[in-house]
Amino acid sequence: MEYFNSRRVTRIGVAAALYFVLTVAPYTLSYNDLQFRLSEALMLLCFFNKDYIIAMSMGCFIANLFSPMPIDILFGTVATVAAAIPMYLLRKRGSLIRMVICSLFPVISNTFIIALEMQLFMHMPYWISAAEIAVGEFVCVTLIGVALFSILQKSEAFMKYVASEKPQAKA
Repeated sequence: MEYFNSRRVTRIGVAAALYFVLTVAPYTLSYNDLQFRLSEALMLLCFFNKDYIIAMSMGCFIANLFSPMPIDILFGTVATVAAAIPMYLLRKRGSLIRMVICSLFPVISNTFIIALEMQLFMHMPYWISAAEIAVGEFVCVTLIGVALFSILQKSEAFMKYVASEKPQAKA
């Protein structure tokens, strides 16, 4: 039986807060037609630990409370969950190829789900919206995110913090 200890709750909270800040701080980059949400690079945390599925979903939900389009709370969170779960399920630590493949899940889910949202609620052309979203997601997750996490995963301390799923024994 899994349980949430203070370490897990803290890790989830910190990651959700970081996602929120990286989305809302550069507001104009995050909420335009052509979105460059730097926070989306953090989606790759789901590749290392299932706790980040919760963290990224919470961070996205809270960040989208500030969206100019309130329905983004639902669509954006669904797109995040739809990408995060397969990223975790298909992970293989240390595999750059697998990380690149998993980085495409947020690109795909956001492209189709958010483009549908934009078509339904803003009456924007579906395929133009899809192309704009795909470009932003690809740059932020696949190019920036994979480069960043490829470097970070070489750090033993980073990996110990990010990837540990078992509670630490008390000394």
